[in-house]
Amino acid sequence: MTYDEVMARLKELGNESVLKQEAKRGPIDNQFGVKSGDLRDLAKLIKSNPALAAELWKSGNVDAMILATQLMKPKMLSLDELDSMLKEVPSSKVADALVTHVIKPHPQKDTRREVWMDSEHDITARIGWSLTTERVIKNPDGLDLTYLLDRIDQQMGDAPSVVQWTMNYCLAEIGILFPQLREHAIAIGAKIGAFRNYPVSKGCVSPFAPIWIQEMVKRGS
Repeated sequence: MTYDEVMARLKELGNESVLKQEAKRGPIDNQFGVKSGDLRDLAKLIKSNPALAAELWKSGNVDAMILATQLMKPKMLSLDELDSMLKEVPSSKVADALVTHVIKPHPQKDTRREVWMDSEHDITARIGWSLTTERVIKNPDGLDLTYLLDRIDQQMGDAPSVVQWTMNYCLAEIGILFPQLREHAIAIGAKIGAFRNYPVSKGCVSPFAPIWIQEMVKRGS
């Protein structure tokens, strides 16, 4: 499929209910509201296509950029190219797709993780913290977890919302996975108070770290 054919198909797949949901989170400029499942199906149809992916990414259209992440070959992208792409991300939804399909599979991601955490660009910092949380969960050797907790304690309260969410995730996972640091993580979450009153559906766990940590530990026991 050509770029024009893909863009036409994305427009056809646009869904008003998706756009309404997206509108609750913020501006919905330059997107059609394509369902995630439809994007996956289209990606399977097209298959890996770095050249087409580059065109779709440069379009600035949210749906096209998410699709692009599923058509890229991460190993072909340099770290400088990743840095440039991060600065072009228009929303957390695109950022999460980029993390899932491109950054996490990239063989050199950890060499940039701490640099991205320190970025003044909100989306880049969000991705740095997302990668750090992945390390906490899957490969914590070499991480200074006490330092991470201290940093969260000092910075999360004033962090931009898109960064605060991933910092909170990191805080919760440290508390869940490391019993010796659990009380400290719970205390930090209670002190900051982030997501204390966050609305959740029945049966779902609150993202408020003290509740989240204790509930997940209870479920795992």
